[in-house]
Amino acid sequence: MPCLPAISTIPYLPKATQTQILDTLFESSTDLHTLALPLLAHQTFSSYQSLISAIGARMMALSAANSSKDREVLHGILGAHPRLGEKKQENLSELSRQEQAGLNASKGEGEEQDESVNKRREEEAADLKKLNSVYEEKYPGLRYVVFVNGRSRDVIMQDMRRRIERGDVEKEKEDIIQAMCDIAIDRAQKLQGQNEGSICAYEQSSA
Repeated sequence: MPCLPAISTIPYLPKATQTQILDTLFESSTDLHTLALPLLAHQTFSSYQSLISAIGARMMALSAANSSKDREVLHGILGAHPRLGEKKQENLSELSRQEQAGLNASKGEGEEQDESVNKRREEEAADLKKLNSVYEEKYPGLRYVVFVNGRSRDVIMQDMRRRIERGDVEKEKEDIIQAMCDIAIDRAQKLQGQNEGSICAYEQSSA
């Protein structure tokens, strides 16, 4: 399981370690590294939430910019997120796998399910896959991102349909950035709770 060092130590950690922190909070993206590493290296934060908010503000600034280069960088960050509900994805982080576990659960995972339940879940998985395709056709370069937070496939798919029908790409970018930050804050809270009282390997290596 990944761990997070004390927030006060981040500016003094090696660049490779700062990159690992970004990949733990968000998903691995060279565009995100370029955007956010200067923040980690040269600015101090009182909490991981304030760090994540600062990164979110930088992404929002890219969203508001008019240059094609800024748009390309932002799409590189937003498009790096894994597709929701898709099972066999390369480079899917362990945290993403855990977060999507409820959506991807099938027979043999968790409580036993009868055949009708399994059939319904398979149909929902197929519908979710189709919705991902429709979404990406509607918003080229983007991925549907939402803070699942224990919600069911049905609820998530209702939200997907609403956002597809809305047809507002600028609002969509804002929603994706907010969702990515919500996910990152949730990860930080959980990892800090799990690692409380222990010394992170990052901190040991920088000592």
